[in-house]
Amino acid sequence: MSPIRLAVPPGRAGRLWLVQRLALAQRAAGLLDRKLQVLTAELARARAAAERTGQAWEAACRAAQREQFRAVLLGGERAIRLAAHGPDAQVTISFTVTMGARHPAAAQYSAGQPEGWDGAAVAAARQAHRVALTAAVRHAAAAAALAVIEKETLTTQYRLRAVRDRWIPGLSEALRQVESALEELERDEAARLRIVRREPAAAVRHAGRAKPSG
Repeated sequence: MSPIRLAVPPGRAGRLWLVQRLALAQRAAGLLDRKLQVLTAELARARAAAERTGQAWEAACRAAQREQFRAVLLGGERAIRLAAHGPDAQVTISFTVTMGARHPAAAQYSAGQPEGWDGAAVAAARQAHRVALTAAVRHAAAAAALAVIEKETLTTQYRLRAVRDRWIPGLSEALRQVESALEELERDEAARLRIVRREPAAAVRHAGRAKPSG
């Protein structure tokens, strides 16, 4: 990473400025680290949920295909076309927030009662497809939640790395340089004070020696 650029005030004000910002950066690193721990745990749960719901969806799809094939064999394609008419389905999605990231928490699928009489085979196929659609909706919500949490986790990792590997070292080095310059300045000031103290005393002694005798 390239070094950070800081507009540090001169002198002791600069030291205070750096101390405050270094403390802020260290606090930010702690908060980001705790956030990352929470997100990492949530990410593991989200991955497990996406895998579980994905497997359930695939199994429900296979079951629906079997029931549809059976219904076609028993009632023909016309029975399937007639069974396709009915009220619209509804999907309800609820959301939650994890460490500032809003994502789906659950999803529900519902469909109205079919119009007319289906027959046993078609009714079984319809029910199997409803189960498959319910599984699909749940998996879509789980996959969307996983994508959001993965992105937030990655972003938090980048931010934590930037604070730990760039800002804290950069501020620490700048503070070290300012303190070193201040220490050198204080040594110079102390040396000048010693010289100033010595010079009046030397002048007084010289005046005493030069005073004419009565």
